[in-house]
This record gives sequence, structure tokens and C-alpha cells, in this order.
Amino acid sequence: MTDHTSLPVDADSRDRLAAQGLGLSILDPTDLPSARRWLQSEARGFHDPARSDDLLGVLEQEIALDRVSAVHDRSGAEPDSPVATVRSWEMDLTVPGGGTLPTWAISSVTVAPTHRRRGIARALLPAELRTAQARGLPLAMLTVSEATIYGRFGFGPAAYQAHLRIDTTRARWTGASPAGRVDFVTAASLFTDGPGIFERSREPGEVDRRPIWWSHALGLVAQDPDSEKRTLRCVRYDDAAGHAQGFAVYSIALGDEGYPARLDLADLVAATDDAYAALWRFVLEMDLVTEVSAPLRSVREPLVWHVLDRRAVRKTVERDHLWLRILDVPTTLTARTYSAPGTFRLTVTDDLGLADGDYLLTVDADGRAAAHPLTAHAPADAVHVTLPVADLGSLYLGAGSAVDLGRAGRLTATTPDAAARLDATFHSPNAPRLSTWF
Repeated sequence: MTDHTSLPVDADSRDRLAAQGLGLSILDPTDLPSARRWLQSEARGFHDPARSDDLLGVLEQEIALDRVSAVHDRSGAEPDSPVATVRSWEMDLTVPGGGTLPTWAISSVTVAPTHRRRGIARALLPAELRTAQARGLPLAMLTVSEATIYGRFGFGPAAYQAHLRIDTTRARWTGASPAGRVDFVTAASLFTDGPGIFERSREPGEVDRRPIWWSHALGLVAQDPDSEKRTLRCVRYDDAAGHAQGFAVYSIALGDEGYPARLDLADLVAATDDAYAALWRFVLEMDLVTEVSAPLRSVREPLVWHVLDRRAVRKTVERDHLWLRILDVPTTLTARTYSAPGTFRLTVTDDLGLADGDYLLTVDADGRAAAHPLTAHAPADAVHVTLPVADLGSLYLGAGSAVDLGRAGRLTATTPDAAARLDATFHSPNAPRLSTWF
């Protein structure tokens, strides 16, 4: 049993659900039949196929590392199968300035269609937030399949992602030609070498890639049906000194008549600008390929500055990806660095009462911050801004705009330039990006 699985059930949410004849419980990781039923209910919640016995054997060991919650309706036709699921664990989030912040990751949030609109999500999400706060974690985070659910719980979209479609017949390479080399490597070797490269490449919005993630992403879990669907190829870039600085993982999808084909880029990670240029050039100049499909890329991808015709690089999707929920305002604000000095009085509203209050944020000329609850009068030069906790989460990594929030009536300020000054301070030179789901 891990530290996560030993956490008690949230009493308030347990009692709220019990009043409707529903039971909230924490999965015992040693109870394998219950783990398998939970996994099948999770798959059903996302409209995935039922999982095979072989795959269940792998997944039941993986979820044993996490806090896994289930809601049961014992009066139903299958009383032992959950009607709602959620899974959570602690993970580090990269913040502007390169530091990381321990954060409560929430995943696998499902409610069976038979039990919609019974307040189950309204019980489960606050339970997760109170659990995170009890652990002393300043933030919670999730990636979402629907954008309309989580704002009511104080989450705000904080990092965005783009899906790129690239016409390689037009995207002639005009960028740098690095002195290093690109070589094919095995997925097994990348499982060993990849994590170190990724850690050096992390920008705001990235989270830990756990060994579980690497195994599935590289097709090393034979029981995972996605491993059969992908014919993954892996390449690594070593710089002129022989140091591994980047890698790419891709597969080739043939057209109806064979060639030309499409290259599906599963991952491209670069710890240096040279690695970025070398790997993208390798991808774009692939023989017998006329299109590259690249999901989960930055909304401000530098690639467009490396090719002759930037219109050959199209964003077919741009959408919210990582959502943040601030629980401890001073700790969260102090953890990152900022782009401009300033003194701000932030009045934060929170319908759940977890983070509301008045706070003073002071940023010095070097971008270092101090933040604390405001118990006396604010300094005369403090800019006063009032906003919901969800919108502070949207601003936190530098992707959101205080000016836009003000125009939308979501942020109020005492001076006309307050929102612009807040944006200048919270700006991140690197667009926040999360390259994975969790």
C-alpha cells in the first residue's frame, strides 16, 4: 500500500452520496477483482472497448500505485461494478523559471450514463481537492475531455495545445543544419535514455512522465492493444560532442494506394535548439511522405520559422489542455519567476472556500516573488485586482490574459492599466505546453 492509497475517504462527500443511496470508497490495491471491475467501468466511461484479461493484469498493477476512488450503487443490477470513478496521485508541474511544484493530478473521472445528474461529480471533485489540501499540496490539475465541467470547481485552462498538419511538399527546410547526428534507436533504449532528455527539455506546463507512461507510449506493453496498432520508429539526436539531446517517435500510415504516406509524430522532445532543428528536419524530409500529423504541440511552435512556406504548417486544432486549480495561493505564486516587477493586491474569490481571500504579491526586478495573505493595509503602490480562483489558475503559467478577462467582466481592477501590468508580470517567454495526457 502506497502513501496515496492509504489516504482516507473524504467524509463530507461520502455522506453526501450516502444520502442518495450511493457509496464512496477507496480501492484496496490488493483486491484484484475489485480493481478489474473498476478498470472496466473506467473504460466504459470513456466509451473504450472492454479490456482483455491480459491487459487488466497489467493495469491492475499500475493503478495500485495511485489513489483510486469508486462510487457504487448497491441497489443496481451489478452492485459490485462502480458507477463512477476517479484516480489521483502526486506529480510535479514545471512552472515559469524552470522550477517545479508538487501538484495533485486527477484523472479517470467518469460517471456512468445511468447515473448522470445525481451530483456525483459535485461530490467527487471537491473530495479530491480537500484531499490534496490535506496533503499540503498547493495545486490540483487535470487534462479534460470536456471543457464545461471543471470551471465550477475552480479549475481554469492554463496550457493549450495545437494539432499541426504539415504539407511536406511545401515546407522546404530553410533552418539550421546542426553538426550532430540523428540515428535510429530501439524503443527499449529510449525507455532508458528518454527520461533524462525530457527532464532537460521541460518548459512551463509539463508534468512528470512516469515509467508507466513511457512503457505505454513506446509500445513496450504487449498487452496494450494500441501497441499492435502502432509501428513505432524511434530516432535520437546526439550533438557534436556525442551527448544525447533529443528524440522523436513516429509511425507511417500508408494511403489507400500505398505511397505517398503520412507520418504520425507521436513525440518530439528536444533539450537544445540544435536537437529541435535536426529532428524536425529529419521528420519533414522523410522520403515517400507528403504529410506530417503532429498532435499535442505548442500553440507557438518555432517550426514555422524553419521552413520556406510557413503556410504549409497548419493548426487544425487549437484547444485547452491542462487545467489548474489553485489551493494555496501564496505557495503557488511564490514558486514561479516573473517577467516584470510589480506589487499586486489580489482579491481571490472561491465558491468552494478553499483559497478565497486577499493576498499581496510582490515581485522584484529579478522576477523573484513573495506572496502572503493580506492582514493589513496594502502598500500605496499596490495594484488591486479581483478575480475568481479559476481565472488566477488560467493566468498562472502565462497563457491567460488579464486584459481579456477584464474585457469579459471576469476580472475587476481599480486602475485602467492594472490588467496590462498583471499580464506584463505573469508573462512567460515560453508558451506553456503539456505534451502528454494523464
